[in-house]
Amino acid sequence: MLYKRSSQLFAEAEKVIPGGVNSPVRAFKAVGGTPIFVKSAKGAYLYDEDGNRLIDYINSWGPMILGHAYEPVVHAVIEKAKLGTSFGMPTELETQIAALAVAMVPNIDKIRFVNSGTEACMSAVRLARGFTKKDKIIKFAGCYHGHSDSFLIQAGSGAITFGSPNSPGVTAGTAKDTLLARYNDLENVAILIEANKNEIAAIIVEPVAGNMGCIPPNKGFLEGLRQLCTDNGILLIFDEVMTGFRLAAGGVQELLHVTADIVCFGKVIGGGLPVGAFAARAEIMNYLAPLGPVYQAGTLSGNPLAMAAGLAMLQALDSDRTIFKRLEEKTAYLAAGIDKVLKANDVTFTINTIGSMISIHFDAAPVVDFQTAANGDNETFKNFFHGLLQEGIYIAPSAYETWFITDALTYADLDFTIQAIDKVSKTF
Repeated sequence: MLYKRSSQLFAEAEKVIPGGVNSPVRAFKAVGGTPIFVKSAKGAYLYDEDGNRLIDYINSWGPMILGHAYEPVVHAVIEKAKLGTSFGMPTELETQIAALAVAMVPNIDKIRFVNSGTEACMSAVRLARGFTKKDKIIKFAGCYHGHSDSFLIQAGSGAITFGSPNSPGVTAGTAKDTLLARYNDLENVAILIEANKNEIAAIIVEPVAGNMGCIPPNKGFLEGLRQLCTDNGILLIFDEVMTGFRLAAGGVQELLHVTADIVCFGKVIGGGLPVGAFAARAEIMNYLAPLGPVYQAGTLSGNPLAMAAGLAMLQALDSDRTIFKRLEEKTAYLAAGIDKVLKANDVTFTINTIGSMISIHFDAAPVVDFQTAANGDNETFKNFFHGLLQEGIYIAPSAYETWFITDALTYADLDFTIQAIDKVSKTF
């Protein structure tokens, strides 16, 4: 496949946009080459500016669970746009989607909508601090909760040391209140809690990690976090920006039967438009202004176009919950096919899956946290990525991102993908 037009557009973009992109992973720095510029998308396919069709396995990084340009969502946005695109005032639509979300997700009474997953996680942490009157949080290495200062922290030198900023612009003062733990390691978390007794407001975690590849929680890990939080007066925050309304109608809380105190949403909840949300039981949510002392606001929060898209998406998922079973079956089919051809071609690999999330790691050892994810062979991944691109398949341009399966994918698409992986892996 040729990407001449994309190369031209990228050169033009670099002149006026930092790095030529509005989000760093799009720049292909991890894999080399030139980003693909998309012209349109429909169902399971992307159509780029050079006229190529690509089977899409990132699906806008998760939201397109029912496929691109899903007709009920498109119709809802168009009809709402005819009435006005933004008011900065309440609309009935906000209550409708809030009521549906609360009905679908276990253990939440109230929800507030924001404009991104970053905003949702940032606001959830502020709310947890205000509610508990404590300052510190625990996050896990490799879990991404957006680009708020509190989350851009790299590991300290030991289990009880503070992290340090891993981006210029994040102050040491901010970093000192963020403690780094190892994903899937309860003992490490317990040590941090003991070393910072009565100082920790919240533990925030991707209950299924998606930003170091797909990494499901080990058996007992989430249950252990729940117990540690309960025993120590700490709020447990599930960042379900990726997993919410994707792995089950009620997200990971429903799927794995573990309850969080605050849950963050994004991606699917917006139907492809910029939306985030955070939710909890009323006792916690009532600490938010205007009812309580914790301030959070947003001019475009509850934007009518975003609310229309999100409501149409949630209604579709709520009305046909067999979608989640179909997605799981397609993911398992794809994983089994990939496993077969990679083994036949003597490739060293590990596949992680849960629900409609899947990732391939080019290392033989189990991938259970950021350290084990980092052991993968990045050169093999680069060849894998570009090989699939030439075959008309688009996966995330990073070894540390999950793939997302959409219901629009057919078994013919999955078979084509497996055959392409067989062809590409023979060149390793």
